Amino acid sequence: MIACLDLEGVLVPEIWINVAERTGIAELRRTTRDEPDYDKLMRGRLAILEQHQLGLPDIQRVIGAMHPLDGAGTFLDWLRARFQVLILSDTFDEFAAPLMAQLGYPTLFCNSLVVDDKGTIRDYRIRIRDGKRKAVMALKLLNFEVIAAGDSYNDTTMLAEADHGILFRPPDNVIREFPQFPVTHTYDELRGAFARAAGLPA
Repeated sequence: MIACLDLEGVLVPEIWINVAERTGIAELRRTTRDEPDYDKLMRGRLAILEQHQLGLPDIQRVIGAMHPLDGAGTFLDWLRARFQVLILSDTFDEFAAPLMAQLGYPTLFCNSLVVDDKGTIRDYRIRIRDGKRKAVMALKLLNFEVIAAGDSYNDTTMLAEADHGILFRPPDNVIREFPQFPVTHTYDELRGAFARAAGLPA
């Protein structure tokens, strides 16, 4: 049995919201909790960064001051003692490293950025389209049972593909549009949902 988790909003704060707060650029607060079209979201972000002449080092400075969500490390330790755990995220290798170190380096599948020698983010590379769902599909082909948890639009195909899908602290719009998934709001609730799905004591 394998546990698949989204990263931002589940284990760590939303990186782009933190960048928005540090830079004062309100438009960067928009995330996959608001916009289901990831390419549209990222193209908008890149245009905003170019407009404000912000590069990768500026974002990495913000990330360097971030920490996992309260209780995330303890929850992840509980999960890893009982399941193999994969983090499936639409973030980027260039963003994630400091946060992965604080979480004890769990396995992370994510995307990458195209950055020039001046640190300007020119583009982004998706490892594979709908990668979260396809990762779950591949695990099931290997005869694993998959329990998945996420919070945003870009997690819903993963949750649907998994044997058990769980929403964690989702916005109201996602709850309304995807009533088939149980909703959890605390790590205790999320731990209980994983335990029930796996038939384990919490």
